[in-house]
Amino acid sequence: MIELTINGQQHQVELPPDTPLLYVLRDHVGLTGTKFGCGAALCGACTVHLDGTAARSCVTAISDLAGVKITTIEGLDPQGRHPIQLAWIKEQVPACGYCQSGQIMQAASLLAQSPQPSDQDIVNAMDGNLCRCMQYIRIHRAIKTAAADMAKGGSHHA
Repeated sequence: MIELTINGQQHQVELPPDTPLLYVLRDHVGLTGTKFGCGAALCGACTVHLDGTAARSCVTAISDLAGVKITTIEGLDPQGRHPIQLAWIKEQVPACGYCQSGQIMQAASLLAQSPQPSDQDIVNAMDGNLCRCMQYIRIHRAIKTAAADMAKGGSHHA
């Protein structure tokens, strides 16, 4: 039995220790906002936060998560009011939307670590989060928008 803290709630799962977190989130906890993309940590669709840092859940074994706070897109802000989520809407980022939860989680982690990222910081942090619809310019713009809104006193989430 492995106990996981997901979005502030305790979940006990009885699965092999090498089970990827992604499968637990989607198939056992019912949190389907985190998406399966490549299964090899190459696309970023499965990005979640582990103790506030972006991580790929498709290659994270549940045995490595004792005592770790796991945050999914559903837990980033239950009302969808995190500054990056609001900027995503303002800048009309999504096209198909499949990669967006991973993109948002990666961007939120960046802003938590670097509230005023440079253009190169954004490129470096978002490298590895792929968007088949090629919305990279809008993604970049939304991150800059969220950073500016946060600097003006908008809500800031860690």
